Amino acid sequence: MATRAKRKRAGGPPASWEEEGGGEGVDSDSDEESDEEEEEEELNEEVNVEFEAHSLSDNDKNGIKKLLQQLFLKAPVNTADLTDILIQQNHIGSVIKQAEVLEESDDDEDDDDDEVFGIISLLNLTERKGTECAEQIKELVLSQCEKNCEQSMVEQLDKLLSDTTKPVGFLLSERFINVPPQIALPMHQQLQKELTEAQRTNKPCGKCYFYLLISKTFTDKKKNARKKGSRTHQKEELMFSNAEEEFFYEKSLLKFSYSVEEESDSCLGGRWSFEDVPMKPLRTVMVIPADRMNAIMDKLKEYLSV
Repeated sequence: MATRAKRKRAGGPPASWEEEGGGEGVDSDSDEESDEEEEEEELNEEVNVEFEAHSLSDNDKNGIKKLLQQLFLKAPVNTADLTDILIQQNHIGSVIKQAEVLEESDDDEDDDDDEVFGIISLLNLTERKGTECAEQIKELVLSQCEKNCEQSMVEQLDKLLSDTTKPVGFLLSERFINVPPQIALPMHQQLQKELTEAQRTNKPCGKCYFYLLISKTFTDKKKNARKKGSRTHQKEELMFSNAEEEFFYEKSLLKFSYSVEEESDSCLGGRWSFEDVPMKPLRTVMVIPADRMNAIMDKLKEYLSV
């Protein structure tokens, strides 16, 4: 299996943080303050973690399903069916895993093999017409468009998804919140190369005229309440879980958002606390013409190169 290694950094507590506890000692305010200061310093440290990209395999099934459920939440999309298709067409797409650490025991290595931190792939909705997950994804975005958009946009989206002469690819780019956005650049670049090769060799997921993207987004409830009644451009209000997807948003032909507040667990699919800043979780649907992807890749290079 070909492996494309990408060395990235993710923030978080050091590996030994949980093992460091208060030992026996003098019970004094100074000792407590010292412990608190040390703990705060530990929490503010960054841990260097190496990630590697691998081709999709059956071993990744559970990890991929978790990432898909993070995106779709309670939406009626058969994530098991979608996972199986993505693994079957593993000539495109990658999963992100932590690089192997030689010092770890064999048992730890077995556990890490199945831990998937992110995925990038594509489902050609036109080629897969009639499969359960493809039809469910189209139905999901159309139904949400009907609830949140004017009829003209609903008709435009329906026409676009129904036109078999111009295939639409569902672009899937999911990762856990502690994986830095810089990893998105090589992942997207590799996917574009794989799609070009698939088109050249007449393999599934070849040429797409449009890309459909469902992005995890959110808004500040307090800010929206203050701006109620004023006309504010949607882009200024939206925040993106995957920061790079704002560049896709800027180049999209169609775009709209819908709330998942009633079905979302943590708004971003990560372990963040929003006690101080209440957030409204959304999903933002975008349709991007394929001929705009080069411009998007240039933006990614400009802002995400390390």
